[in-house]
Amino acid sequence: MYLPRGFMAGATASGIKPSGKPDLGLVSFLEPAAWAFTATTNLAAAPCVLRGRNLYAAADRLRGLVVNSGNANCATGEQGVRDDLRLAELAADFLKVDPGSVLTASTGVIGVPLPVDKVAQKIGGVELGATIDAFAEAIMTTDTRVKLSEQTLPGGARVVGVAKGSGMIHPNMATMLAYVFTDASIPAGELRERWPALVDRTFNQVTVDGDTSTNDMAAVFSSGLTEAEPAHFWEALEATARDLARQIAADGEGAEKLISVRVVGAFDEAEARRAARAVAGSSLWKAAVHGNDPNWGRILAALGYSGARFEPDRVEIRLQGTVIYKGGAVPFNGVALSQAMQAAEVEVDVDLGGGNSVAEAWGCDLTEEYVKINAEYTT
Repeated sequence: MYLPRGFMAGATASGIKPSGKPDLGLVSFLEPAAWAFTATTNLAAAPCVLRGRNLYAAADRLRGLVVNSGNANCATGEQGVRDDLRLAELAADFLKVDPGSVLTASTGVIGVPLPVDKVAQKIGGVELGATIDAFAEAIMTTDTRVKLSEQTLPGGARVVGVAKGSGMIHPNMATMLAYVFTDASIPAGELRERWPALVDRTFNQVTVDGDTSTNDMAAVFSSGLTEAEPAHFWEALEATARDLARQIAADGEGAEKLISVRVVGAFDEAEARRAARAVAGSSLWKAAVHGNDPNWGRILAALGYSGARFEPDRVEIRLQGTVIYKGGAVPFNGVALSQAMQAAEVEVDVDLGGGNSVAEAWGCDLTEEYVKINAEYTT
């Protein structure tokens, strides 16, 4: 997939991953790019997150991005802080820019020192080009596939997104790295003002296992080289983020099915988001989806503890388009609905019957493979 104007990317295998697969990705911003940034709320945040926050306060434009996968460089003390800075310096030297204009990111195992010497030996072999595909592969950990999305605006400006994420996925944020690149000319202040709410509606509506990671971040970068209508840009940006969020949920560790939840009729958007996330994240409902069990009681229970206000006798729940609850139990063909749940995507639609607010959330089924992957993650 080609990047928008103003960006080049590349990757290499530096030896961080024992498998020898690509584990170091770089993006060069040919001109200083405006950017907006959000990151995990986990108090044990990694040095790259802490540095990213400081960078965000100090620099309204950047010149590059460097990501290593296979090592989180988290809970590694002062050495981890120095290693993260060294990663920025190595990338800056390669890109011939100032280290203070390069965003760093790490993802992988927590508590293991980052082997920056290996990066120093291999970073010179990165070949920068016009496509994002090699970078997308290099940032994966337990992902089974790359995650890319693109939109083209009227007038030719483009929005291209890339993400990684499979396990330790839960709002605020997840083990996700998500980056969106655009050549649309958008004021830097507007980008920063509106990005957090867009993230709340998309990336922060993904849940796989209820665990919030230490290394998450989502950022958007604009080279500003192509004129664009703001309304078209924001529509394309949200569509890209939503698509990436769905891809992350669908590729949850061990997942066989994507769970999509849409809630309408909430009193406000925050409550709609909470209700949708509660259903998508319910372990009981995730297990039911895996077993093709249309057990609506688990959906109603999740709505009840979500914090969203509603009267149970005004709620309607649909599963794969079939009404399964409407103010109380309603008859439905359980065998047919169980068969319908064997699809790659299981859709839950909820009307809380209270207000006018709407939200979506995405998760995945809970499988035996998820337990296996995480039981053997470091062994």
